[in-house]
Amino acid sequence: MTPSRAETSGAPGDSVPLLSAAALTKDYGGFRALDSADFALRAGETHVLFGENGAGKSTLISILAGAQRQTSGVVRFRGEEVHPRSTLDARACGVSAVFQEFSLAPQMTVEENIFLGAEESRRGLLAKKSMRRRARDLLERLGFDLPAGARVSSLSRAERQMVEIAKAFRAEPSVLILDEPTASLTDSEAESLFNLMAQLKSRGVGVIYITHRMGEIRRVGDRVTVLRDGKVVATVDAKTASEDELVRLMTGRVVSEVFPKIAFAPGEKALQAENLATADGAAAGASFHARRGEIVGLAGLVGSGKSEAARACFGLEKIIAGTVTLNGEDISRISPAGAMARGLFYLPPDRREEGLMMTRPCRENISLPAIGLAPLAKWGFIRRGRERRAARELAGRFNLAPMRPERAAELFSGGNQQKIMLAKCLSRPAGAGAGGAGAGGVFIFDEPTVGVDVGARADIYAFIRDLCEGGAAILLVSSDLPEVLHLSHRLYVFHRGAARAELRGADITEEGALSHFFDREEAA
Repeated sequence: MTPSRAETSGAPGDSVPLLSAAALTKDYGGFRALDSADFALRAGETHVLFGENGAGKSTLISILAGAQRQTSGVVRFRGEEVHPRSTLDARACGVSAVFQEFSLAPQMTVEENIFLGAEESRRGLLAKKSMRRRARDLLERLGFDLPAGARVSSLSRAERQMVEIAKAFRAEPSVLILDEPTASLTDSEAESLFNLMAQLKSRGVGVIYITHRMGEIRRVGDRVTVLRDGKVVATVDAKTASEDELVRLMTGRVVSEVFPKIAFAPGEKALQAENLATADGAAAGASFHARRGEIVGLAGLVGSGKSEAARACFGLEKIIAGTVTLNGEDISRISPAGAMARGLFYLPPDRREEGLMMTRPCRENISLPAIGLAPLAKWGFIRRGRERRAARELAGRFNLAPMRPERAAELFSGGNQQKIMLAKCLSRPAGAGAGGAGAGGVFIFDEPTVGVDVGARADIYAFIRDLCEGGAAILLVSSDLPEVLHLSHRLYVFHRGAARAELRGADITEEGALSHFFDREEAA
């Protein structure tokens, strides 16, 4: 018998969940990504999915959103079994999703992407003025400063994230699924999103929210479902569950085990920037340095210039004033290839756009910086056997999962993609020379754990520790304040393109850093 509308309305307090899954299983060949998972979303709640990369979160939401079909199990919407064959089918039921991987048409405008598949028309013609007006109203309501007529290809990753979110809010859904939606947003943009989520919840909309940020769980969550190895481990109250409990459920670790203790034995100055200014104006008079055997953090708000200053050191941003020296050599006009040849390595924040060849095997990505160099090449030819052995050895060093170096990079989870990028840093002889991993190298890590779970973070932090204690100089650029506070021996706080303050030792505190983030009047 089909349930009545009253029985399936999904209003707060109803016994029937708004959206639910029972014994949901998904197999990819011989690999089980989701194993008999049960899940229930109530109307008017934000239900957080929490787990390591590869735990099954993305697989679960892709099935609920109609992007994939389950191998077995049942999905119910308002108590009725549903079988969406596409995201369009799911949207017709009121389930709208914003995935980590964008689904935008780059040659179309912001407004065209927002209404793609749901265009307005009058007498057979597109109602462009009406859609432009609606798009502008929507962007303004979201607090996103975006021109509705701009082509998506001209937008930054953060701006593209805003377009994806706006698409989901085009028509008010009954269920909204958000996968790491704030990864590229500023604090003010994220706050606008949270406020809009609260408005939707008050009208009975259910929100499924994936995040690796502990602060966001308590800020927006009502309940948290923890997944591990494709299985649901527990569902707990978001307001009362401690960080230690969540991390323990997810990984078996506690928070204190995530950030390692790092010995501080500074040596000679390896990298130095003096009065650095870039052509785009993002860096304006920035000065900082890093010595061997130390981790130097660069902190600051999005747009403070910290990332652009670091990129300029590697030759990715044009320098119009100031100097950069590496081991005493002026490299202000160097190319990225020249920087790597001198032992300077840079890990970009965007895996897909700059870090990896997503459709190529893990092996090729790892070996790419060393192509043409001994021992991977001889007389201009790649020695495939040595390349395979080197890639497998480095992949094993980072606990790549699954251990399949011939698999395309895009098929790995975000955390494992990040590990592939880290392995690239050690594929050149200068990155893995005598004296230990990275001895003699200088490493710039720009947002090294963006979109990465706690378990993978612990592995990445341990790698950074080993590099530092092996004698490497580390420049750590991060918008994650706990990250730079826990890992840095010295911390530069950037503001308006320059390093406003340098903090050391006991002065590296949250209060000490935040006091330099804003304009003096604003801080007062």
